[in-house]
Amino acid sequence: MSSEQHLRQRAVLVAPGSDERKAGKALASAVDEVVLDLEDAVTAAQKDAARELVAPLVREHGAARTVSVRINGRGTPWFEDDLRTCAALGDALASIVIPKVESADDLVEADRILGDSTVPVQALIEAPAGVQRIDEIVAGPRVAGVIIGYADLGASLGRARTAAPEHWLYVQDRVLHAARAAGVQAIDGPFLGIADDDAFRHSVQWVSDLGFDGKWVIHPAQITSAAAAFTPTDDQVDAARKVLAALEEAENRGAGAAQLDGQMLDEAVAVAARRTLSKIGA
Repeated sequence: MSSEQHLRQRAVLVAPGSDERKAGKALASAVDEVVLDLEDAVTAAQKDAARELVAPLVREHGAARTVSVRINGRGTPWFEDDLRTCAALGDALASIVIPKVESADDLVEADRILGDSTVPVQALIEAPAGVQRIDEIVAGPRVAGVIIGYADLGASLGRARTAAPEHWLYVQDRVLHAARAAGVQAIDGPFLGIADDDAFRHSVQWVSDLGFDGKWVIHPAQITSAAAAFTPTDDQVDAARKVLAALEEAENRGAGAAQLDGQMLDEAVAVAARRTLSKIGA
């Protein structure tokens, strides 16, 4: 599946599945996707109760908006129960976020448990092994997207939580290249802060300029800035439409090449134009 066919994920808000008030607030927000979290935001004692709370929320809201669930990872006592609950949600569930994916084996096991369910998965890359094996991960069963998880990955690497976005360039490029080659979404993980400040906006613009499709946020105050960074301007949209119109006109004339404003147009320009329009749902 090409990236143009995926749902918009400019801003993705993560909410604790054990807190009905916060989950409800997230589901009422203007964010592109809500991820209800059964993993990091939920204590071991609350895991079962959180699963029972999340399932009806997905059924209630999933038809009208994009709702995903982050489950507990493979090797935990809750992995299979989380997956079976998600499988039973049918089309109301947009995707399952699988944390700490370190190889395609994690995805193969999830696929086995999900059985006849057609729900896609997103792989959360949170360990050096996951970065090293990213090519096999993006080619795994059901994968619709990959997400970088900075907190756990940074801890594994010994990297400071205050590291600038530029210090993550190798990981970001590695994940982005693999995602593009496989035709899946590349989503940047959350900034490790809750304010919509200059540092947050810089981190969002950085990954937008690199080519990512969107970013996770952990506070509603960050939604507007995140969405704006991944939304083309009116001028960019107009330019993209002109490019595609010029290419179509040249093809209709049987011309071997197309030009626009003195510039030669080719398929690479067309791909960029289609990606720009996909970001506005066109």
